[in-house]
Amino acid sequence: MALLITDECINCDVCEPECPNDAIFLGPEIYEINPAKCTECVGHYDEPQCQQVCPVSCIPFDPAWRESKDELLLKFDRLQHAKKSA
Repeated sequence: MALLITDECINCDVCEPECPNDAIFLGPEIYEINPAKCTECVGHYDEPQCQQVCPVSCIPFDPAWRESKDELLLKFDRLQHAKKSA
């Protein structure tokens, strides 16, 4: 699964710089997560870093983006390859 930022977000700016995949961005009203880039920090950390730093706990797993750990690792590999090719 990717993660999702709910409307309880207070725009505190702490999650965006913690994301190793640059999946978090400021949307029209609150921060949002691009699920195509979110690996739940698999490949980088043991726990999702945005969840760890969020002061209001508004970043649950997104039920619309169910992915296994293997799928998240494949996504991580693709994203890392794309960064190296850029």
